[in-house]
Amino acid sequence: MGLLTVALRLLGLQRASDLFVDEVIYNDVSASVSDGGFPRTDKGLFFLHPPGFFYLRAGWGKLLGGHPDVVAGVYDGRALNAVLAGVTAVLLMLLVTDVARWKAGVTAGLLFATDPYCIRQNDRAILETATLLWVLAGYLLLIALTRDPLPRRAGLRAVGAGLCFGLAVLTRDQASLITVVPMGAALILSWGPPRRLAALCGGVAVSCYAIYLIVVAAAGHFGAFWDSKTYGVRRLLGITQATGFNAPRGNALSERLFAELPTFWPTYTLLLLGTAAFVVLVRRKDRTHRLLALFQLSAGLALGYALALGTLEEKFLYLLVVPTIATVTVAASLVLSGRHIPLWRAGTRRYSVLRTLVVVFVTATLAASGVSYAQSRTRTEDGFAQLRVYMNDHVPRGSVVVATDGESTAGITKWTFDGDYDVRRAEGNHPAARYAVIPWKLVDDGYTRLTPDGARHLVKGGTLLFSTHSDLYGRLALYHLPTPPQPPAKDRPHVPR
Repeated sequence: MGLLTVALRLLGLQRASDLFVDEVIYNDVSASVSDGGFPRTDKGLFFLHPPGFFYLRAGWGKLLGGHPDVVAGVYDGRALNAVLAGVTAVLLMLLVTDVARWKAGVTAGLLFATDPYCIRQNDRAILETATLLWVLAGYLLLIALTRDPLPRRAGLRAVGAGLCFGLAVLTRDQASLITVVPMGAALILSWGPPRRLAALCGGVAVSCYAIYLIVVAAAGHFGAFWDSKTYGVRRLLGITQATGFNAPRGNALSERLFAELPTFWPTYTLLLLGTAAFVVLVRRKDRTHRLLALFQLSAGLALGYALALGTLEEKFLYLLVVPTIATVTVAASLVLSGRHIPLWRAGTRRYSVLRTLVVVFVTATLAASGVSYAQSRTRTEDGFAQLRVYMNDHVPRGSVVVATDGESTAGITKWTFDGDYDVRRAEGNHPAARYAVIPWKLVDDGYTRLTPDGARHLVKGGTLLFSTHSDLYGRLALYHLPTPPQPPAKDRPHVPR
């Protein structure tokens, strides 16, 4: 299952998805810790996210030899995430097999390996893939602690689970919502491990983050850390809406969901079935099943808050999809066992119909996911990689380039080309600028500083040098800007010889 998952993600990986701005930022941050120290960018220390993924990414770069080129560096990070996704598939399969049966575990592994949304998230060298790996490892260790009698060295298992949860939180802070928070709920509701073991697990996870804070403070960087984290908390709570569907100029979520329905309907269907699966697991009144239900519930509540008030970004859905695959397959195994749900006893007509529907759904889901995968792997989505090759060959290094993307922060153009070129924001007057990069889909969707009319005015009279198309950026174009007209001789200032 692990090899299948890795192979599906590595095949055509470089051209399957265009550069995503977070990938380029994280590649830069990871390079900054390749020789040790705190993560940083050219603007200073980087504390918006914990350092776990960046150290992991830097170690992977050391293993492969590393690449100074930003595109090659991003592709290396994608290969790492493909491997991490393979481990995730194995952990998910083992978790479901431990709770239900091996057939349910294999089904869960296949659903994850082929799910179009999971593949897209794993294709990008961002934080969520590594985060969920550590989360699943922690829950796999905890499952044995929900049964009587407890296994040998139960306390050591709880500590191991806490360490995994701590690594998840040190990869992405929001992981605390699906690790530490559920352990607190388990203490109150007695869902999952005995209270002392749940407290031990949660305490170890919190201690991991506390050690990180102590190291930051000892180095004299707590002020910078506090500024970054308070900004991150404001974004999480929705007080600051810089990105995402709830941002003032962001696209409506309903429009995106409808537009991507043909590709992601297997994922959407799984999420809908997750509600029924949650009810089945909770009604079992079994600590093992309720621990899984608590895992899913915590992810659903966190995403629900982001949907209503917080910063809602597409990648956050991954934190709910993975636990939903686990609960749906476990619940289906319980129902199909023919013993746990009175309305669907084995041998009845209802049971036969239900069994047929489940087989049809799994088959249709895997088939649709296969079609989506084939479509994504047979098209080329590498516009910025192509543009970088063109600019390296035809645009003199150090040229002033106007970037129209990015709104409250620097966009993909600046992160991709800054250092080789003098990339400046579109607003303001840049008489020395001779080139402009415009991803027209971002302009049309309102994710840039310039309106569509403003972008057209910027390149009016210019020459189109390069153009390609991708689903993420639409028409990606490079323009040679017209030379600013010289003022009439009588208006020119007199310069003494």
